[in-house]
Amino acid sequence: MLFSEVLGLDHLKNHLITGVQNNRIPHAQLFVGQGVLPLAIAYAQYLLCGNSGMENNSENSSCNLKVNKLSHPDLHFVYPVATNDKIKKHPVSSHFSEEWRLFVSENPYSNLYDWYNYIGVEKKQGQISVDEAQDMVKSLSLKAYEGGYKVMLIWMAEKMNVSCANKILKLLEEPPAKTVFILIAEDEEQLLTTIKSRCQVLKFPLLAEEVIAQGLVKSEGASYEVAKDFARQASGVYNKALHLLKDNSEDNQFENWVIFWVRTAFRAKGNKSVVNDLLHWSETIAGTGREVQKKFLDYCVSFFRQALLINYNTASLVYLKIKASDFALEKFAPFIHGQNIIEIIEALETANYHVERNGNAKIIFTDLSIQLTRLLHKPAKN
Repeated sequence: MLFSEVLGLDHLKNHLITGVQNNRIPHAQLFVGQGVLPLAIAYAQYLLCGNSGMENNSENSSCNLKVNKLSHPDLHFVYPVATNDKIKKHPVSSHFSEEWRLFVSENPYSNLYDWYNYIGVEKKQGQISVDEAQDMVKSLSLKAYEGGYKVMLIWMAEKMNVSCANKILKLLEEPPAKTVFILIAEDEEQLLTTIKSRCQVLKFPLLAEEVIAQGLVKSEGASYEVAKDFARQASGVYNKALHLLKDNSEDNQFENWVIFWVRTAFRAKGNKSVVNDLLHWSETIAGTGREVQKKFLDYCVSFFRQALLINYNTASLVYLKIKASDFALEKFAPFIHGQNIIEIIEALETANYHVERNGNAKIIFTDLSIQLTRLLHKPAKN
């Protein structure tokens, strides 16, 4: 992938290029942010193929072609996996290499949830296990096929379990000659401190609306007006804009869930029969995969924040568009205010924390529903 094919982030592209040109290449780098994979691949290509300039130009067309197809023998990928219908035990990245190439070629900006769906493990939580660490050590112990750099790119590095992280510590600290680790993480707080301390950290900002809009126009053939609208709703995440453009059914389902939830929670106070509806709702959410549950909770955070903005007359900052014809966010907004928004967000984030750690989903969402029933009725100060 060429640097010119990566959306925005020109200052970071220049930073990485300058580092290579000045022969200042950290052996372990941590890229933190969403949608970072395309730039990481472009950087790896720049290193492996001896390229120069923003366009990754070089006479080594064979090398560039191999990287474009993600088949370069000195470019190694590691990513979270889990058992599925094909792989019954001890899953590692190499078992899914064909699926990975297709997945990245279709949309390199895809997220972890997209990947789990792609390999059929959407109801599981993937990880990077100690088996993976053993494969990494083995792969990097070999000489570079083309005599240059070897690059180990670890996508969603925060999914490394403790055993894996501990096993690669020595490798990160003293890697083989001309070996570069590129770790990609969306939440660096989930990484072991010992891993972070061995990496040079580079943080990636969210993309500007205009960059996302131009990307949709160029790659998807969208009209500028439509692209601009979706870019605004995407909150700086290109993959989100792509899903919106393609009318992804996921957000429609989330919208239906949250509308039923807030309506039922509002009616539940003093009405025991409605509490049963909340329990059934909690069972429905609990029956989905944990990645779906986490994404839904993130959607809820956005939903309540957008309602707050409307309530405080800052509609120009509101991007969420409700498709349901029988629900108006403007009418719901007065119930979200300064006296309850902090507690609502904290309750959602706490629920997300417990879901991430494999808590009982039915109990988590039932408790969350009871809290919401109380908080929606909390009066605003005049």
